[in-house]
Amino acid sequence: MIQTNFLVIGSGVAGLTFASKIAQALPDKTVTIVTKADEEESNTKYAQGGVAVVLDMKEDSFQKHIQDTLVAGDGLCNPEVVEMVVKKGPKRLKELMAWGASFDMDASGKLELGKEGGHSEHRVVHHKDLTGYEVERALLENLRRLPNVTMLPYHFAIDLITEHHLEVPKSKQVSCFGAYVLNQRAGEIITIKADSTLLATGGIGHVYGHTTNPVIATGDGIAMAYRAKAEIRDMEFVQFHPTALYTTKEGPSFLISEAVRGFGAILRDKNGHRFMPDYDERAELASRDIVSQSIDNELKKSGNTSVFLDCTHLDIDQFKRHFPTIYKECLANHIAIETDWIPVVPAAHYLCGGIVVDKDGRTSVNNLFACGECSRTGLHGANRLASNSLLEALVYAHNIYKYHVAHPTDSVNIAIPKWNDEGTRIPKEHILILHNLKKLQALMRDYVGIVRSNDRLAKAVLHLDLIYKEVEELYKNSKVTTTLCELRNMINVAHLTIGQSLKRKENKGGYYNIDNNTAS
Repeated sequence: MIQTNFLVIGSGVAGLTFASKIAQALPDKTVTIVTKADEEESNTKYAQGGVAVVLDMKEDSFQKHIQDTLVAGDGLCNPEVVEMVVKKGPKRLKELMAWGASFDMDASGKLELGKEGGHSEHRVVHHKDLTGYEVERALLENLRRLPNVTMLPYHFAIDLITEHHLEVPKSKQVSCFGAYVLNQRAGEIITIKADSTLLATGGIGHVYGHTTNPVIATGDGIAMAYRAKAEIRDMEFVQFHPTALYTTKEGPSFLISEAVRGFGAILRDKNGHRFMPDYDERAELASRDIVSQSIDNELKKSGNTSVFLDCTHLDIDQFKRHFPTIYKECLANHIAIETDWIPVVPAAHYLCGGIVVDKDGRTSVNNLFACGECSRTGLHGANRLASNSLLEALVYAHNIYKYHVAHPTDSVNIAIPKWNDEGTRIPKEHILILHNLKKLQALMRDYVGIVRSNDRLAKAVLHLDLIYKEVEELYKNSKVTTTLCELRNMINVAHLTIGQSLKRKENKGGYYNIDNNTAS
């Protein structure tokens, strides 16, 4: 049993920012960070674009950034939340820089501001095409200096501890008392008792197979919160990144950043036709949902496996300076962008919904907070504006920290039973887990993808039910493993996504159902 004041599940920008702030402000309190891979592995690390923040008050304004966010969110953003996040952005960025995160500067020594799809002005601060990696590095360096922070890599959170696990009368208001966590190296399950728990577990991309997310993005936090009876909303709004590098390899798709289209790259079909102007007057700089739906339509019409991003007309030296990682990755795949087009397909990229939180990051479960991509704050509405995600994580991590300083939590004085796995065996049927994972990913890709229909969604419910029954039986009779728990979590996420898709009767932002007549 580990007892801690603050349990943070996840080691991306959301979790690390909160942990840094709370540990520095309350040096007599303990912070425990649980992360299922090594401490550097998270969605943050792969965020190429940057942090959207208003810094140039001559050309730009808070009002313009607010307006761009509301337009992208297609009428479903919470305007108060949008205003709060946009206005707090510059201060949070300065803190990040004070912690040692460096961003690209122009010749005059000012921050170089990029422009991405959906933004009316240049306002994206970046570190080449590895912004997330740089932010993660600075946060981890800062955390390692703090003596009251314990990092537990290769520890997988299985379930949140609520009254459901305790010998106590059920109450109307569910509370969280920590989590059961699998030490993956030792193979044992430990109980972590916490006064306050923060879910900062990132996204769900791996549920789709074709994804820009790392393989750890299996929706664990959302599934745990759902099982703990927290409110989950807007799961139908899965944002697909229009331009992931198309290869035949397994694993995460490499992202060709939106900023490449901002830099002037053009989308073409196999015959060289530039098709985006046929769909939207903004052409390649239309919002992600429009570009993804347009590519999806082109692929369905032609039967081709990809479309192409043409950079051959661009200044290649400038391209290499701005996008060195993308240039190298293309070369590694035998694509010389000076002469070759880059094959691209849409891939699951970002979840706009998740665990419902208020402005202080509080969920509907007592002492349980959520931050980052696993949370649903009301900022993104039906479609996230590019580079608003790192911004959201920074602002909400700060809000959650401020809330805890102002409202100290009581220590948990409840006896928590050990994890009980009597009568279970180590699953020898690893092939069953893998088989069901592949079935689930194919189901989500084919039936619950960019363009949906009521018929396909109804069929998806039936298919998912069969997978669910087989996996639940395996779970009840087996000792838990990370892969089995991840699959169970992904099934929960798929169930929420399909169910909430069926309930949405109008097309909005990233959600498009051919049976809904309302135009988005």
